[in-house]
Amino acid sequence: MEIKTINASISVSPQVSAEDMRRIADQGFRSVICNRPDGEGADQPNHDEIEAAAKAAGLEFRYLPVVSGRVTDEDAEAFGQAMEELPRPVFAYCRTGTRCATLWSLSHADTLPVADILASTKAAGYDMAGVVRRIVNGGKTPTDRADASFDVVIVGGGAAGISTASSLKARKPGLEIAIIDPADIHYYQPGWTMVGGGIFEAADTAKTMGSLIPKGVHWIKSAVAAFEPKDNAVILDGCRVVGYKRLVVCPGIKLDWHKVEGLVDTLGKNGVTSNYRYDLAPYTWELVQGLKEGRALFTQPPMPIKCAGAPQKALYLSGDHWFRNGTLKDIDIQFMNAGGVLFGVKDYVPALEKYIEKYNADLNFFHNLVAVDGEAKKATFKVAKPDTDPTEVTVEFDMMHVCPPQTAPDFIRVSPLADAAGWVDVDQATLRHKTYENIWSLGDVMNAPNAKTAAAARMQAPIVAQNLADDIDGRSPTSMYNGYGSCPLTVERGKIVLAEFGYGGALLPSFPKWLIDGTKPSSLSWFLKEKLLPPVYWKAMLRGREWMVKPEKVSAS
Repeated sequence: MEIKTINASISVSPQVSAEDMRRIADQGFRSVICNRPDGEGADQPNHDEIEAAAKAAGLEFRYLPVVSGRVTDEDAEAFGQAMEELPRPVFAYCRTGTRCATLWSLSHADTLPVADILASTKAAGYDMAGVVRRIVNGGKTPTDRADASFDVVIVGGGAAGISTASSLKARKPGLEIAIIDPADIHYYQPGWTMVGGGIFEAADTAKTMGSLIPKGVHWIKSAVAAFEPKDNAVILDGCRVVGYKRLVVCPGIKLDWHKVEGLVDTLGKNGVTSNYRYDLAPYTWELVQGLKEGRALFTQPPMPIKCAGAPQKALYLSGDHWFRNGTLKDIDIQFMNAGGVLFGVKDYVPALEKYIEKYNADLNFFHNLVAVDGEAKKATFKVAKPDTDPTEVTVEFDMMHVCPPQTAPDFIRVSPLADAAGWVDVDQATLRHKTYENIWSLGDVMNAPNAKTAAAARMQAPIVAQNLADDIDGRSPTSMYNGYGSCPLTVERGKIVLAEFGYGGALLPSFPKWLIDGTKPSSLSWFLKEKLLPPVYWKAMLRGREWMVKPEKVSAS
């Protein structure tokens, strides 16, 4: 007997015997559902035999036979009703357990998020791809399949998605392209660090999505529920189906605020802030200006995160303000980093360490934020140093800047496109999906081992556009991605350490060393960040003008 747990209420199993009923009862189950019709297999016991053994073991029993491969809407409804009526936890079985998992999925489609259903069944070892449209449709069989279809569908209207659409249009003006994104507003997220430092205004980092969608590109204002890559289809919330010839997946990353206990309840008050949210970045600057003495915590969660330097950028700009107004001596700065190094590329660490020393900040490695008590102004960290047993420490604070834990979006993690860790599985050079040849991915959501930054997306967009255009023309990919990413580390107002690097930490500077030495703080780098990069983003990158982008070409063999 192989028991596979879906959740606390139900587990499923392949065919069981009467002798298994006592063991099932001993493991705490209170009811049994049989979804396998009698006589389906020659070696299969009849349900009444198992029912008698179940009742002898003190279990309730329900016989709901379902023909293999023919789970009807009525079957799912009956299963859901049984789940409501029977004592829990419930043990359900059929020949392999698949019918039971399918019935549970369909019967809970109108009460649980699609991603939760797919994640639970996937963890139990069952793939619900064959019924995903029905799950999205509230457990009912869809009747309307005459939906839109496009040459290229792009999932995500952020920096990566809009840039790719613009670059594609420039190469192939006749393509029918659609961007799927439910958001009304598009944000220049790299600017939020500057908002938190009192340099930019928040409103200057936002524009309406409609004003940025490239001319001739369709905008489908909806959320994606699931993918059917074998059928070249994307399933939207509400069960609308969008077909494609080629697909680009770039919905960004999920900020998992709820993963830290108590954090959501205290964000934006009690001295707890984050530059990772548009509405909170101004509160960061408010707190920095108002703090005259006390302890300031700056947290960084485990990798991967978008813009790995952002947590310490907040520290540096805050420390610089306190240094300039003479209050730094009365402020205790603590950097609480779940990782073990200040920055992942060692060439930039010496310059950063000088600023850590200048602001008299303490580095606390292997400290991961797990809980916040905003009213008490206490933060709890799990400390997991190498070769030592994990412990927890609670630290009081007057101000805390939080970088939230981050993961792939739920609908990506449970999709056929994801790797074991939940990220879209691509070839790191061509950014083409490893399994589905008509799918590409870029930006924060894919699994290439590069830094997740807007500068990386700026480089990736023309590579994906060119390789997709090559595919349309019947050619192999001609552009390669070298892992380029950039992280302008704002170490003080007026100076930046311009970190530019690729796969393996290789330095990939955009400028000659005599002009900008990225390993040292530079006023020219600050000018780039403050004055040049925003217009490059709005007026070049998002419009398909590939300034400062030189993708590597695949060498002929």
